[in-house]
Amino acid sequence: MPNSIIQIRNLITQYGDKRILDQISLDFFENQVTVILGGSGCGKTTLLKSIIGLVSPAAGDVRIFGAPFDAADESHYNSALRRIGVLFQNGALLNSISIAENVAIPLEQHTRLDHDLINQIVMTKLHMVGLDHAAYLLPSELSGGMRKRAALARAIALDPELLFCDEPSAGLDPLTSAALDDLILTLRDQLNMSVVIVTHELASIHRIADRIIFLDQGKILFSGSLTEAKTCQISEVELFFKTGSF
Repeated sequence: MPNSIIQIRNLITQYGDKRILDQISLDFFENQVTVILGGSGCGKTTLLKSIIGLVSPAAGDVRIFGAPFDAADESHYNSALRRIGVLFQNGALLNSISIAENVAIPLEQHTRLDHDLINQIVMTKLHMVGLDHAAYLLPSELSGGMRKRAALARAIALDPELLFCDEPSAGLDPLTSAALDDLILTLRDQLNMSVVIVTHELASIHRIADRIIFLDQGKILFSGSLTEAKTCQISEVELFFKTGSF
């Protein structure tokens, strides 16, 4: 069994009085692509946000790299942030600056590297995602797939050990989605990353998933390998893998 890189114990997350995640306990493992599945409103995006600190849990514990991932522990929190990349669903690129300037943001915020070295790293990351030619274009000048790749270049700017992706294929055509999946797997191997993805795209899941976490009404319905998920005899999970819907 690979080493656990994220440990979640008894996690409860609420929005006001509404409980979204109810006593979640699970582990994510090194060098695997773990896909979080579930119907609309089941808590999958909330789980992702809870892990990376965008949502504060009402109770429970989230540990990344062996220590609590909590802004209250400023030293570990800031250190861990440098080891994490996030690809948001809409890319979250700043529209008023170039692609290269967008990719440079994590390097400018978390390192003291000089401008020339930052520019070299930016161009290397853009080359890795096939966007050398687009460095000085604005996000509005790119296609949807190119914007996702630009956001991915920014997410890997610091060579993260952990990459989180929220619906990376949303809004993409099947060919562009497949190319993005292949790129994520290539970068996983090149950078020795662990990857956590929220998605409902059945084709993508078959291409990239090592492990499946299936949520239902804020609880874990299934946790295991992709092969196990397809033969688990849990009706909701089986229905998804037969029809691609919940």
